[in-house]
Amino acid sequence: MTQIPRGAAGRAARLASLPLGHAGRSARGIGRRLTGTPADVVNEEIQRRTAEQLFAVLGQLKGGAMKVGQALSVLEAAMPEDLVEPYREMLVRLQDAAPPMTTQEVHGVLVRDLGPRWREQFEIEDTPVAAASIGQVHRGTMPDGRRVAVKVQYPGADKALRSDLQQIARLARVATTWMPALDVKPVTEELLAAADEELDYALEAANQRAFAEAFRDDPHYAVPDVVLQTRHVLVSEWLDGAPLGQVIREADQDVRDRVGQLYLGFMLSGPARAGLLHADPHPGNFRLTPDGRLGVVDYGAVARLPQGFPPVIGALARHALAGDSAAVLEGLRAEGFVLPGIELDADELLRYLLPFIEPLREPEHAFTREWLRSVTRGVTDLRAPEFATGLRINMPREYAMIHRVFLGSTGVLCQLGATVAARGAMERHLPGFAAG
Repeated sequence: MTQIPRGAAGRAARLASLPLGHAGRSARGIGRRLTGTPADVVNEEIQRRTAEQLFAVLGQLKGGAMKVGQALSVLEAAMPEDLVEPYREMLVRLQDAAPPMTTQEVHGVLVRDLGPRWREQFEIEDTPVAAASIGQVHRGTMPDGRRVAVKVQYPGADKALRSDLQQIARLARVATTWMPALDVKPVTEELLAAADEELDYALEAANQRAFAEAFRDDPHYAVPDVVLQTRHVLVSEWLDGAPLGQVIREADQDVRDRVGQLYLGFMLSGPARAGLLHADPHPGNFRLTPDGRLGVVDYGAVARLPQGFPPVIGALARHALAGDSAAVLEGLRAEGFVLPGIELDADELLRYLLPFIEPLREPEHAFTREWLRSVTRGVTDLRAPEFATGLRINMPREYAMIHRVFLGSTGVLCQLGATVAARGAMERHLPGFAAG
């Protein structure tokens, strides 16, 4: 049986095996080096085995642990090349693959949700075409011949996802003791609320229908319609196309540039067109269709923005580009990014933020791994002066998902290595940015 491990102790033990396994391999490596094996050979083997264990553990656990792996896969572009290179293949595999359920388990879910005569509604292929954090997808056929994607939720996915996120929340509360500028509770509450929504296939179906209607007959985007939905099964129209991961690996530069522009346009236009922000930006949810459109699937994670993006986001970016550090600090404090009692120098804050809005300075920007690593160096390097500034910035709950989507989308654009007209896209879709 491949049912998700649901016991908290068992899941915690598997997660703990990651650092323990690395420590054991390192100890054995020292022994091999003492017996004459070259250091570079030993280190390469340690890195390879660690990557294999990372994929195996996060993939087998699925749930929140698998989601952590997918988040890492999106952000691998920001990691130092000498660190991430041995792990890149494993991280990319986490974007759209996980160990699947058995055929018996899949049929069991279908029987429980649709009854023993479920085959009268559709037939499915036993081998899944995609398997991710809380469910897997099978290609199916309706009685009228229509091809469909049948998404089946893993047994125990609800408990596994909540268990993982609750463990993350407990760790985050400990982190608050040495990061007093961060109010962790709203962020962890947002994560847990988002998990509840993602497990709700009725809500996901409603989200998908909203996007499908908003983008119907669009010449640039394809959103499949929902055909059928139950508690643990979601059936949608089938969408042909090359997965974005394949585009990243194989496509010519002009194709990656075009796909990058479409990708950014979709992520930015959703709030104004559908009142929703697609909040799962990793490449497994996007594909390039045969007619050249960007196909988008999986609407379990969304941010509800019925009035579109908050205008303050665009206004803050505009103030930062203009060098108005006082206005930036005032706006961030008013929105809860700087908590009462936390002192920040306005000019230092602006220096911290400017690298992140660099893509908006020129008509086009080349999103590359090298650029992203240079931008994030000050955030991740304890020796950098910007690091202390970052520790004093809070993340309000209402902006947590928006921030995560912007960060993840930037990572995907850098994986594509796309040159994109980011400023023009922001002017079209981000209220407050083009004002003044």
